[in-house]
This record gives sequence, structure tokens and C-alpha cells, in this order.
Amino acid sequence: MAASAVIDTTHASGPGSGDLRRLTLAALGVVYGDIGTSPLYTVQQAFGEAGRLPLDEATVLGALSLIFWSLILVVTVKYVTLILRADNRGEGGVLALGTLAARSVGGDRRLQLLILVFTLAGLSLFYGDGLITPAISVMSAVEGLETATPALASYVLPISAVVLLALFAIQSRGTGRVGALFGPVMLLWFGVLAALGVAQIVQAPEVLRAVDPLYGVALFRQLGWGAFVALGAIVLAVTGAEALYADMGHFGKAPIRFAWLGLVLPALVLNYFGQGALLLRHREAVDNPFYHLVPDFLLYPMVGLATLATVIASQAVISGVFSLTHQAIQLGNLPRMTVVHTSEREIGQIYVPRMNWLLMLGVLALVATFRSSGALASAYGIAVTGTMGASAVLAGLVAATRWGWGPGRAALVFGPLLLVDLTYLAANSLKILEGGWFPIAVAAAVAYAVVTWRRGREVLGRKLYGYALTTRSFIAKLDPKLTRVRGTAVFMTGNPDVVPKALLHNLKHNKVIHERVVLMTVHVLDVPHVPEAERVDVGETGRGFWRVDVRYGFVDEPDVPKALDLCRARGLPGDLMLTSFFLSRETLIPARGQGLDPVAERLFMALAAGGLPATAYFRIPPDRVVEVGTQVEI
Repeated sequence: MAASAVIDTTHASGPGSGDLRRLTLAALGVVYGDIGTSPLYTVQQAFGEAGRLPLDEATVLGALSLIFWSLILVVTVKYVTLILRADNRGEGGVLALGTLAARSVGGDRRLQLLILVFTLAGLSLFYGDGLITPAISVMSAVEGLETATPALASYVLPISAVVLLALFAIQSRGTGRVGALFGPVMLLWFGVLAALGVAQIVQAPEVLRAVDPLYGVALFRQLGWGAFVALGAIVLAVTGAEALYADMGHFGKAPIRFAWLGLVLPALVLNYFGQGALLLRHREAVDNPFYHLVPDFLLYPMVGLATLATVIASQAVISGVFSLTHQAIQLGNLPRMTVVHTSEREIGQIYVPRMNWLLMLGVLALVATFRSSGALASAYGIAVTGTMGASAVLAGLVAATRWGWGPGRAALVFGPLLLVDLTYLAANSLKILEGGWFPIAVAAAVAYAVVTWRRGREVLGRKLYGYALTTRSFIAKLDPKLTRVRGTAVFMTGNPDVVPKALLHNLKHNKVIHERVVLMTVHVLDVPHVPEAERVDVGETGRGFWRVDVRYGFVDEPDVPKALDLCRARGLPGDLMLTSFFLSRETLIPARGQGLDPVAERLFMALAAGGLPATAYFRIPPDRVVEVGTQVEI
């Protein structure tokens, strides 16, 4: 799940006790919002629409055993213990893990292709998860009104829609001011979860027998296929596990592990077992066991707290979509989009307007189409298990290569964990017609767009640079009598070894060339950050020509004027006020047989047309830019 909500919090590899407490509290509000709200619907769905388990003592203990051991194996062992070790220079998440795996396996083409496929699968499924999480979380919280006052059932849908509308409407302002409340609210939430669970467990302590995994095994012996079907609901208990790894770079490993083992895991287990204890005593509570834990006089405050907790969980996922989109843009997987920085130190640091409104429309469409959290549960499981399976494969490759485990040991450790993921995925695949088609459709659309964008850029690159004049030849043949005007001309180019079209057009039409010509290439490396000391390389190639290579990590923000300032310290003369930036603006024309099929051509052209101009993306002053248009057939 929730891939990372961005927070600019500086921390050392070994934080002090004060930092650890602060980061642990912050992690509660971001990392654990999604998995922390799973008790709202997991047990209900196991015995309801999604799981359809019969209600008796054996099935209650069996379901609780499966939930407990899922939390232990999937979250504690797989993510907290193992995958958090896959540290891509401090960053986590499926893209960071994919780039780490690609760097670890070297030049093996088959493994590189495998890594690309699983990284793309994880990325694509995450967007489906980003749509479903706000819808199912908020609806499950508001559905508590039905338990409190059945007459309010007809208001659940409009109230959920209003809450979601408000959530997306405030994204442009960032959540820096309210972000500090996220941790304390979730601390209260987990405390309430634990207290509600304990109150029921003391009345039916026999429920604690469910820690024995044999009760889970007995459930399969008793129900067979029915138990397998129920796994599609049991897996809802681990939704949000991906966030443990995705947010590693923002909080560090220690706070995430400390929060999980010290508070979140005990609170979740106590609440799940409390719901089980309640069902052993009052089977009629099966319609909504979570809210039946709550005393009547506290139902309305609990609905309010649950709604606030689910808004926080949704905020983390939405911010995660922004973060992952930003990384995908930097790595060349998506076209450039506007990225707004809303806060320097709090949750919601970046805001991507286009993704925000697309998410809002998708989430509201989901609410209107599925109309209940139970109906959405079938769609949720596919996204969750698919993402977890992709991460298991990538982490296994990292373990086999980067950690030096070798294929045998990596398969021995990650093989059983992958088998658990695949079992859950298979169980959820039974619900494709009941809603599981939705995340598959979203993932397929995202994957097709990403593949088309990457292929289109390759075709465009061949068109622009494949048969161009080499820079070395151009400089050697440059007419010494040519007029050289005062100042610096910076030509942004993807290949400094060939002459940019903008340079040729400027020379052809204006018959002049600047006294200093800089061919600047921006590289985005497969690391999260590049230190400023390693940001630029500057080299003089003769006759007033300079070559500048600027490097960014996939989390860094490109800033060309700032890069030029660094270049001056490395010998490149010039003044920004006497510098002009020459950019090519390509007009794409469809042409058959140029490398893309007709549908991909149209999609690539639409993506390119909607992309953010290079001027804004690279933060180049608009009054210093000269754009030269050219037509390219693709």
C-alpha cells in the first residue's frame, strides 16, 4: 500500500532517543494509517460478503489465527525484518526497490527484463490501490452510523462523498499545518483499538487460543474450498504493509520497527481478538463487529474518530501517489507534470494537481458504483496482493545478489513468503467479476501508458539524434569569421555528442552564435539523491563550446539555474542575466511504420502534448528562454 507520503525530516542512521520518539510518532500518522484502519472491515468481511465464513467457534478461531499469522509472516517477518534491509541509499518503495534490484543483477538482460516487469506491475497496481483505499476506508468508517442509528443508512453514501471531496479539495494547500496532528490522532486510535479489544477478551479469554496456527490449519480441514475463498477477506488485515518499506527514507528503519512492534502490532492483535471474543458471545454482532465493540454512548464519537483516522490513512495514500508519480516522472516513466511544494517539513510536501483531480474523480466514481465498503473489498485484495507479490520477487533478487545470499538461500527465505502472497492473490482472483476487475483495469491502463511513453521516447530520441551532425565535427568545421554575440547560450539536449536542432536552426536563421555555447544534459540516476558536490561536471570542448552534465536522483528536484551557479565554481564563466536558454519544442506527426502502432502513436502524442513544458520543469526563467519548433514524425 500506501507508498510514501513525503516528509522532509532529517535523521541519522542512528537517531537519538528524542528523535526516535518524534519520528516514531510521525510514522504512526503516515506509515500505519492504512493498516491501522483495517480492523474496521476485515473481520466483518471475513464473515460477510467477501469471505462468507459460517459463524461458529471453530471458524472464528480459525479466521483469527489466519489474521494473526498473516500479520506475523507478511508484515513482521517479510517487511519489518527483511525488506526494510533493501535500502536504496535511504529510500524505499517499489520504484526504489526496482532500481536497486536492477543495479544489483548487473547486465543480465533476462533478469533486467524480469525486474522491469515486476517494477511496472507494482507501480501500476499501486495506482489502483491509491483509488480504492480512500473509498473503502472512509466508507467503512461512516458506515458506523448504520450501527448507531439504522435510520441514517441512506446518509452513508453522501456523507462519504462529502468527506472525500473535502479531502481532495485541501490537497493544494498541503497538510503542513495539520500534519503535526496525524501522529497524536493515530496514537489515540491505536490506544482505543487496544482498549476495546481487551474489554472483550477478558470476557472470553478462550479466544487467545487462536494464536495457535493449528486453528488456521483446522479451518482448511473443516471448510476446504470455503477457507480458501475466505483468504480474499483475511488479506485485508495486511493492507498497508507496503508503506512500511515505502516510507523508510522519510523516517528511518528504527522508528518504523519500533512503532510496529511496540504499539501497532499489539493494538491490532488485541482488537481483532476482541472482535472474535465478541462474536463468540454475541453472534448477532457479525453485521459490524468493530462498532459493536463500542459502548452505545460512545458510538458517535467513535464514528468521528474512525472517520478522522481513515482520512489520515487516505491522506497518506494520496501523498504516496504524488511521491511515486514524481519518482516515475524523474525516471522517465511518465510525462512531466506540475509538482508543487506545499511544506518544507510536514506531510504533504508535494502536490501534483493533475493526479489529485484524476484521483478524486476515480474515487468518487468508485463510491457511486460500489456503494459500500463490502462491495469494494473484492476490488481491494487484488491491488494489495499483487503489489506485495511484486515486492517479494524484487526483494528476493536483491537478497540473492546484493546481500550475497545466493539464489538458494534467497529462494529458501523468500520463496515461502512469495507463496503466501500468491495464495492470497489466487484467492482474490476469484472475485474478479465482483470488483477485482477494477484494479486490474487500472493497472493495465497505467502499464500501457508507461510502456507507450517509454517506447515513444525511444523512437523520438532516434529521430532527433540518430542521424544528427556530431558535435566534434560541427566545432571543427565552424567558420572562424562567424559573428559571435556577447553572452552565453545554453542548449538543453539529451545527447551532447550530436548538435541540437535548436542550435542548427538558430545558426541557420540568425547567422550568429554566442561567444559561449553550453550543451547541457540532465541525467536522472537510479539513486534517490545526488549530493551537490557531485551535481555537475563541466568540460570545455574548444572554440567557446562547453559541455555540462547535471545529475539528479529520482527524488531530487531539477533546477537548471541553480546548476549553472554550481558550474561557475567549476570554471564556466557567465552571468544569468546574459544567458539565453534555447529549447526545442517538437510537434509530433503520426507516421505509419515508425516504431509505434496507431493507438500507441495517438496516446504518446496526447501524453507529450499534456506534459509540463521544459521551462517550468527545469525552473528556467521564462524571459530567458528561446523555443525553436520542429516537426518530427513518429
